[in-house]
Amino acid sequence: MRIYAVLAAAVVVLWGNSTVGAAPKVPEKLVYELSWTGVPVGTATQEISDAGDLRTIVSTARSNDWLSVFFPVEDRIVSSYDRHRAPFPGLARHYRLQTREGNRRRDREIVFEHERGVARFTDHKTGEKANIPIPVDTIDVYGSFYYVRYLPLEVGTSHHLNILDSKRQRLIEVRVLRKEKLKTVLGEVETIVIQPLVYSEGVFEGKGTVHIWLTDDEQRIPVRARTRVTVGSVTATLVDGTFEKKR
Repeated sequence: MRIYAVLAAAVVVLWGNSTVGAAPKVPEKLVYELSWTGVPVGTATQEISDAGDLRTIVSTARSNDWLSVFFPVEDRIVSSYDRHRAPFPGLARHYRLQTREGNRRRDREIVFEHERGVARFTDHKTGEKANIPIPVDTIDVYGSFYYVRYLPLEVGTSHHLNILDSKRQRLIEVRVLRKEKLKTVLGEVETIVIQPLVYSEGVFEGKGTVHIWLTDDEQRIPVRARTRVTVGSVTATLVDGTFEKKR
């Protein structure tokens, strides 16, 4: 089991210009409980904020006390964007991934140079560097997490997005599967279930079988994400946040 991608994979979705009508909420913080085959193993957070021209997304994952005894996890990913460039959350500028998962540590950085059509990748652990050609609409996985929430999602349709995940630039398909009623921290809500077909690295590294439940309203809050791992499955369940509460 590798801790790092139920949320990372959960965020890889759609690129376009339409919204569902509500203005994106900034600042916002989402807090999730992580469980592995039903057993609590840690917490994850996803937070977005603005400062001047910069929009920043900070994602974290941390193992709880019992798991930390034999498999400590401490992940932090920071993405930044030019917030004045549409569509939301803006034009990707910088991405830094720093993770500790058991004995494995990673420290990777991407600088997006859209004007040149390249992204500069650096692995700070190995010293590896690479310039990666990118299409003009390329975004990182964490920015796409926010973008999808403000698009119209019709059951039975698919969408595609150019994602740069580590050194891999790929066109990702996202399927809109169904609507489903779900008991959540917000109460019983109607949700839209989507499936990004991605093998992203990060909070519980997934196997391409990610499902995400978004509230079927203007906020489109991600209340659950689930992915298969090597053994069993990992679920991220929304437990708290600074989002607008239901009335």
